[in-house]
Amino acid sequence: MRHQLSFICEGARLAATLDEAPGATGLLIVSGGNEIRCGAHRGMAMLAARVATAGHPVFRFDRRGIGDSEGTNCGFESSAPDIAAAIAAFRAAAPHVQRVVAFGNCDAASALLLHQPLPLDALILANPWTYEAEAMGAEDALPPPAAIRARYLARLADPQSLLRLLRGDIDFAKLRRGLAALRGPKPAPAPDGLAARLNEAARRLAIPATILLATGDRTAQAFAADCPDALKRLPVERLASPSHSFAGADGDWLTARILEVLGR
Repeated sequence: MRHQLSFICEGARLAATLDEAPGATGLLIVSGGNEIRCGAHRGMAMLAARVATAGHPVFRFDRRGIGDSEGTNCGFESSAPDIAAAIAAFRAAAPHVQRVVAFGNCDAASALLLHQPLPLDALILANPWTYEAEAMGAEDALPPPAAIRARYLARLADPQSLLRLLRGDIDFAKLRRGLAALRGPKPAPAPDGLAARLNEAARRLAIPATILLATGDRTAQAFAADCPDALKRLPVERLASPSHSFAGADGDWLTARILEVLGR
């Protein structure tokens, strides 16, 4: 059964949802970006229903300033109090839960890694976000070289893309920029940048964690390129898909990976 509830975080009332189940290991879902707790295309709501049906309670919430929650949205890097308050609210609402595993996709995954230590027993980090805030929205911003390379290889294998090239339907200015990015040296991550901090957080992590990557997703490709230390330190599972949010049939794969962690 699904219940709507609320809890307090630094004076703001946050909206939450609990999918009840009898298991002693529960799943905390942290939403990515500015998504509300149901997720993109209700993906997190459907995930919660599947996990609860398998016997594990699931808690979702809107952080401050998002969806039905009060307060100011200060972004994922300021969400540590929200996550900590959600963990406490989860345990209060489901007192039979002995272990809490947290799952986050995109910048929610980055938040869970950056804000350690938190009173959690394990992490599931999907397609962690590594882009710097100042790079977002720039008209001339390019994807990371790994993403450009993967996209070009996919297009070379697609007859329709080759036909578009022969017809002159390709944006040659953009093509030249992409090829130049591949030829040029890869810039070193800033020592105080998000990628460097994620690498360091992975090295210091004191609880088990699993990384999930959709290998065709640009965010996942950027993480793989920018956070090699995290990939060496933590186990990684990969899905050959471009879906950042594990849409459609990819949701079955995501659910299975999460249930594996919850069952350990």
